[in-house]
Amino acid sequence: MKHFFSRLLFIFFISFLVINCKKSNSEEKEINYVQQNYDKIETTITMRDGVKLFTTIYSPKDKSVSYPILLMRTPYSCSPYGQDKYRKNIGPNQHLMKEGNIIVYQDVRGRWMSEGTYDNMRAYIPNKKSKNDIDESSDTYDTIDWLVKNVENNNGKVGTWGISYPGFYSTYSTIDAHPALKAASPQACIGDFFFDDFHHNGAYLLSYFRATALFGTPKNKPTDTAWYKIPDLKTQDQYQFFLDAGPLSNLNKYFQYEKLDDPTLQNNDKVDDFFWEELKEHPNYDTIWQSKGIIQHLKNIKSSVATMIVGGEFDAEDLYGPLETYKTIEKYNPDNYNTLVFGPWSHGQWARTNPENSVGNYYFGDSISLKFQAQIETKFFNHFLKGNGNKDSGLPEAYVFDSGKKEWNSYNSWPPENTQKQTLYLSGNQKLTLTKEKETGITFVSDIKKPVPYSEDIKTVFTPKKYMTDDQRFAARRSDVLIFETDVLTENLTLAGDILANLQVATTGTDADWIVKIIDIHPSDVEETNENIQNHLKLSNYHLMVRSEVMRGKFRNSFTHPEPFVPNKKTTVNIKLQDVYHTIKKGHKLQIQVQSTWFPLIDLNPQTYVDNIFKAKPEDFKTQTHTVFTSSNIEFTILK
Repeated sequence: MKHFFSRLLFIFFISFLVINCKKSNSEEKEINYVQQNYDKIETTITMRDGVKLFTTIYSPKDKSVSYPILLMRTPYSCSPYGQDKYRKNIGPNQHLMKEGNIIVYQDVRGRWMSEGTYDNMRAYIPNKKSKNDIDESSDTYDTIDWLVKNVENNNGKVGTWGISYPGFYSTYSTIDAHPALKAASPQACIGDFFFDDFHHNGAYLLSYFRATALFGTPKNKPTDTAWYKIPDLKTQDQYQFFLDAGPLSNLNKYFQYEKLDDPTLQNNDKVDDFFWEELKEHPNYDTIWQSKGIIQHLKNIKSSVATMIVGGEFDAEDLYGPLETYKTIEKYNPDNYNTLVFGPWSHGQWARTNPENSVGNYYFGDSISLKFQAQIETKFFNHFLKGNGNKDSGLPEAYVFDSGKKEWNSYNSWPPENTQKQTLYLSGNQKLTLTKEKETGITFVSDIKKPVPYSEDIKTVFTPKKYMTDDQRFAARRSDVLIFETDVLTENLTLAGDILANLQVATTGTDADWIVKIIDIHPSDVEETNENIQNHLKLSNYHLMVRSEVMRGKFRNSFTHPEPFVPNKKTTVNIKLQDVYHTIKKGHKLQIQVQSTWFPLIDLNPQTYVDNIFKAKPEDFKTQTHTVFTSSNIEFTILK
């Protein structure tokens, strides 16, 4: 018996070694795929003004055929640096990597190993008159021109892609495009920093506070090592941290750095974060922000450049950008090939390879991202860079995911042609009705010391993501959150397009924020899925946030010229909520939540008018009473 157990133990040990050896070999093979199949070249490309941009080129070892070039320009580094150091994965997805393409990464001007001065969302120069008139369009043009002339085995066709900030650069590549550029896929692309990422309709997104250093820490020479440092809040309770911090001016200390090794700064003891200074000194939508926005420059995109805009329906960072990019190109360039993919994703989630597709704790299905990569993204680039490149790509104009039914649908336009507007009124007794009742006012106290949290989670995040699908019951149960809801639906209601909240409000103060949330209330007897159980999620009566948006009240009439409220005077505040594609199913209810704080997703409004909230004083912050009148309504885009 003793020998039996010894042999059994020996067999188990050998099996363990074999299994782990196979696993190790498999992982090693996967890790080394790029190195085994691609040659890597690091070089600099000289721009028209003489500045050199660091560029990494991965070319297939098989030189028997020519390949298109896929270019991503990024402020986030084209590391790893070193001729013998390879990325584990390259290109938009593994299909395009394994099929063979020339994959190029470039550090944009002033970032990492590139020369020059970095400008956060550098403004476009439409009529360049000299070689010193540079922008991201000219840098992209010069890069593509060098690549097609100097990289071996390229077929003369170039595509650009990128997610988030690199998506902005992909959009930029379509303006004054190089003739070799045939396809561009801006994904989660920033469109305008006054409506994406750091602001929403004039409200400063305090939740992006820590990310400021990533973009605004000065750098005076190329480097392959991070020169910025993300502020350490020294707590996991960001709600309490920012509440204790008080006015935004108290945060200045986090964005002052030791002087650089630069003679021009020798008299400075400290160097300020230039992006934080930009945020502080430009609280309104002035010429600085207007010049940096890219949306208004998409009116003359060459028809030879095909575009596929990709966005996540639950993207907390860049929802405005991709939707407005698609709509603007579509409006002003009707003859162009321009398509939209809109899926149940958080920021950049479509590029991941995890089969399970959940946003936060809420599960939408399996292999959604993998299907997109294989059947949509790869097909797009192959058609325009390897195929004949005509408009008959076999892909839909709009490929969108119904996040209520959890299914993909294709349309010839977005929003779909067969939609209509439907208005629902915020009525008394917490009702959402088809008809307007006799006007009354519903009041609530907005306590500046107890703002409504945007999440129940006690943690500190670099940028928020999960809250976009969080259960909103915690907010619905607060006295400073007004709720309005339908009866239980007897048939499906599909929201397919943008939403406009037309509020009639008043305040005892002279300023206020207004937040509107669209909620899908699940039935109490809803079936619990295995995936949600694994996420410790109970779907019974779940309040799924479908869409939400804020309007800083002083910007209600103009983002450029803010104005105070007249205390206790009924005032119109209109809020556009970005597009949704969501079916509120039979047996569910549609709910609207209205509130005036959303902390610390956005900063605290003093609720008394100040010209510049970044310079508000403690005495400016006051608790006020707000009123929402029942003449207020929400205008939905409904699929017929």
